[in-house]
Amino acid sequence: MNDTIAAIATGLRESGIGIIRISGPESYEIINKIFTTGSGKTPDLTESHRVHHGYINVSRETLDEVLILNMKGPRSYTGEDTIEIDCHGGVLMMKRILEAVFEAGARPAEPGEFTKRAFLNGKMDLSQAEAVADIISAKNDRAIKASVSQLKGSVSKAIREARELLLEDTAYIEAALDDPEHIELTGFGDKLSTDIQSVKSRLKKLVRSFDNGRLVKEGINTVILGKPNAGKSSLLNALLHEDRAIVTDVAGTTRDTLRESINLGGLSLNIMDTAGIRETEDIVERLGVERAKQAAEEADLIIYVVDGSVSLDSSDGQIIELINSIDKKTLIILNKKDLGCKVSEAELKPRFERETEIMAISAVLNEGIEALEERIEQMFCGGELSLNDELLISSERQKAALTSALRSLEEVEKSMAAGMSEELYTIDLMDAYTELGRILGEDVEEDLVNEIFGKFCMGK
Repeated sequence: MNDTIAAIATGLRESGIGIIRISGPESYEIINKIFTTGSGKTPDLTESHRVHHGYINVSRETLDEVLILNMKGPRSYTGEDTIEIDCHGGVLMMKRILEAVFEAGARPAEPGEFTKRAFLNGKMDLSQAEAVADIISAKNDRAIKASVSQLKGSVSKAIREARELLLEDTAYIEAALDDPEHIELTGFGDKLSTDIQSVKSRLKKLVRSFDNGRLVKEGINTVILGKPNAGKSSLLNALLHEDRAIVTDVAGTTRDTLRESINLGGLSLNIMDTAGIRETEDIVERLGVERAKQAAEEADLIIYVVDGSVSLDSSDGQIIELINSIDKKTLIILNKKDLGCKVSEAELKPRFERETEIMAISAVLNEGIEALEERIEQMFCGGELSLNDELLISSERQKAALTSALRSLEEVEKSMAAGMSEELYTIDLMDAYTELGRILGEDVEEDLVNEIFGKFCMGK
């Protein structure tokens, strides 16, 4: 924290503008060594949050014409004195200016170190810092919306309110135990029970939101299953609106999994085209079939492509048996309707143990694809994945802390039901308080903090 750090804050590729960020106690001294105004003078950085025009110079050679923005701590992203240099966005130019900054006294920033400093300086809590990383890696509109909401403090606010209630009750119990003559505990159990139920309700809602938060952040893992030559690759190409997968009339062309991602209704769909499932002696194809089965077990959505132009066979039976054995959202696609259907919906439906929807399409002719896309969007956004003003968590760390806090509150309820001393209540109440504090970054180990920020990009 005593060092002054620097890094390229924009992507390391050619662009109109590149930004080099400097943060730390010597930021102003460093910029004064390499920057002069248009008149050749040292800039007047007395006032914070001002833009200055001038030149970056090294050994009396002008590197670039730039703008610099000075921000005095604590009114900066990191809470420290910060300088941002806006230069021309050539990769070589950004590197040369960054080298000049290093020579003037800064050291290279570690991944996520700017945001880490913001956290350590109290500019944001740990849940908000994690939201910064989620915004950077967001792949769809809904992920951005959820991450921005968390950055603005929606999750932090809910956690702080719950902690305040727990702390208030703990303080009252301890005060009553210290001064029983003036503070009564009679009847307090009813209030405590009501407060615990209220907090538990909030925490459970956040825990339940984890699955939705994961889908928003990471995307819907979708597996396309079917026997060889059913039209799986044609369907993938139709959804991607480009010829990505090889399509031939030869059964077994796809021998391994093929992964692609598309944006659908504000959500990301991570699609995996798999090898056709059938009994085979081909070792490579057999490995592909095993991978297809494993992918189905790990998927959020299974799309089973049935070749409607031929009768069902043992391979279809094998796939249906697999789908029945795992509890996953499933769509049945009756493909090749342009060739005439030898398989009917009435024949297919009874073979599935759960209610499934069947849609007839022609992947080659792009018929029914739009309706399929709309149906997938409805499955995950039409009520089953509600994002209207809902708090979402997508961090395993946050979920673990919430779950641990809930266990502690349940222990309080058990102690109350058993008629145990109020003194024991405070132990579990404070355990819950501490666990919730971990979400905000209180009492977390240094290794965990380093691990979280180590996943950030270098300039953030």
